[in-house]
Amino acid sequence: MPERSLPIEQILSMLAAGPPRLAAVTAGLDSAQLRAAPGPGEWSANEALAHLRSCADVWGGCIATIMAEDAPTIRAINPTTWINSTDYRELEFQPSLQAFAAQRTGLLAALQALAPAAWARSATVTGAGKALQRSIHSYAQWLATHERPHLKQIERVANALRSQPA
Repeated sequence: MPERSLPIEQILSMLAAGPPRLAAVTAGLDSAQLRAAPGPGEWSANEALAHLRSCADVWGGCIATIMAEDAPTIRAINPTTWINSTDYRELEFQPSLQAFAAQRTGLLAALQALAPAAWARSATVTGAGKALQRSIHSYAQWLATHERPHLKQIERVANALRSQPA
């Protein structure tokens, strides 16, 4: 989890920026390029997007549960485990990006509708060692800050693909 609490507006801005940034940095790349890993053990743009979608599912789901229930108990789910129950890795990049963007639009609408005090609503999270308290704020910040290096990763992959000879 992040050590420093970010302001709500910064979190919302970071979350809003992700899908359009992905669309911009991958514009013009074809399906084969988006599935190409830049090197051994590295993720392709498609694999990185699949990971981002998995994280959005898991942590966005936790946010939705906290919004819907008073002081729920949530069993921790690792996004890396969750992705195995999806077809995200096999999907074409553009439809997957569209689904990611639509999901993000819904999350942002829900978060923007919250009063600032509601961001402190929390859940007890079990299943990953000692029970933890996680708030809407902490999950939203976690999602936003976790995405940043993956967005840069996809940008590096896309730029490398563009610089390769045809």
